[in-house]
Amino acid sequence: MAIFKGAGVAIVTPFHEDGSINYEKFAELVEEQIAGGTDAIIVCGTTGEASTLTHEEHLDLIRFCAEKVHGRVPVIAGTGSNCTKTAVYLSTEAEKYGVDGLLVVTPYYNKATQNGLYEHFKTIADAVKLPIILYNVPGRTGCNIMPETVVRLCTEVSNIVAIKEASGNIGQVVKLMALADGKVDLYSGNDNQVVPLMSLGGKGVISVLSNVAPRQMHDICQKFFDGDIEGSMKEQLRAIDLCNALFCEVNPIPVKTGLNLMGKEVGPLHMPLSQMEPANVERLKTAMQNYGIL
Repeated sequence: MAIFKGAGVAIVTPFHEDGSINYEKFAELVEEQIAGGTDAIIVCGTTGEASTLTHEEHLDLIRFCAEKVHGRVPVIAGTGSNCTKTAVYLSTEAEKYGVDGLLVVTPYYNKATQNGLYEHFKTIADAVKLPIILYNVPGRTGCNIMPETVVRLCTEVSNIVAIKEASGNIGQVVKLMALADGKVDLYSGNDNQVVPLMSLGGKGVISVLSNVAPRQMHDICQKFFDGDIEGSMKEQLRAIDLCNALFCEVNPIPVKTGLNLMGKEVGPLHMPLSQMEPANVERLKTAMQNYGIL
């Protein structure tokens, strides 16, 4: 059984002006997401700026999220690292907090071989009992986990069950699902490819767009699952301009800017991420207005 089905939000981490985590605001965002129909909350992922949190902040935010959600929807904790020992540490600690699954990114910078990736993920999985979603985003990590390696992991390691695919390579995803034989739960990691990946058997999306439009992204998935493929497709296409605007600068710069434009007051970004360029702010504002959320 899939960890979740539908639209999971890759939730932002709100900060105070001094860079500390704004837990009160985070709690508000969680409540708004659940009220908006979000099907799962993914905490401390790329969008949550996990790479610039200390280990203590990272784990405390996971704990806080799990306690706040309190079982209402699945909570999936990002616990990946380019250091296998660190990923094991974050994963085993997160498991203690009662999360429903882990999202583990391919190790960045090291550029491991496929055998190295297999050993990395297997070592993490062997240290916990939680189900694990692999996260493939070579544009950010410089590392691509190949379909054969994904299928091997999901076949040989019982608690590796899924992949968040953000390579953007539809051909690679097709090959993966052809090899998977039902052993791999697929989630889109790109908001502009949700319907195409669901047409290949995907279970939904781990979404940036859901931060600003939770109900709309949920509906894209639900319409598809209900058999309204045309309705799902139309909603996907209607969102394309906003999806593109949300990635006109590196994530999560635009989505945090968008939330602030909506009055959500999620605060600044952690360096080295910087404020959005004024021309891109206007592009984002126009896209949000045209989509009807601003």
